[in-house]
Amino acid sequence: MKKESLQCLKEAFAIESECLQKGAEAIDEAQFAKAVELLAKAQRIGASGCGHSGIACRHFAHLMCCIERPARFISPAEAVHGASGYLQKDDVMLFVSRGGRTKELLPILDICKKKGVHVITVTENPDSPLAREADAVLKQYITRETDKYDSQGTTSTTVSCVIFHALQAALIEETGFQNQQFALIHPGGAVGERLNSSPCSQ
Repeated sequence: MKKESLQCLKEAFAIESECLQKGAEAIDEAQFAKAVELLAKAQRIGASGCGHSGIACRHFAHLMCCIERPARFISPAEAVHGASGYLQKDDVMLFVSRGGRTKELLPILDICKKKGVHVITVTENPDSPLAREADAVLKQYITRETDKYDSQGTTSTTVSCVIFHALQAALIEETGFQNQQFALIHPGGAVGERLNSSPCSQ
């Protein structure tokens, strides 16, 4: 490995660590509380984003399902071809867009507002269209992406995922979710074996 490559590797950890620390210090508790309240009450949860944000949204939907909050990723392309019918009044749609103005998401936002679906937006830009129309805005704190061109969706993806992890942790507490419930729906793999062999799962 070139010396320069090793330096880039170390800097990637430093960049993302700084963003997570600064993001934790700048948490808007009122906005997070609103997001948790909406997610806890929703019968169904949708999540949508493009590119790296879309991949992060798939992770978010899985996190919600793991604590028995029915959720699915809704492709921006499929959403405007009928898939937004999954969401009903008082459900929640979560959008992820660093700039908050991803064109593919704006028609879905319009559908949500017309159907009475609550909107949570994860973005760096609180003045963006996706943020202005949201019921709760969760701000990404990003100094730069980790590649030398500052163009790959790296730090922004990590920040989004940590926001999702924080939401899940809060929802476990808020809804009274028990590990026995997780044991039931996660019998597979080493985790399932551990969960279902412990006394708390009986």
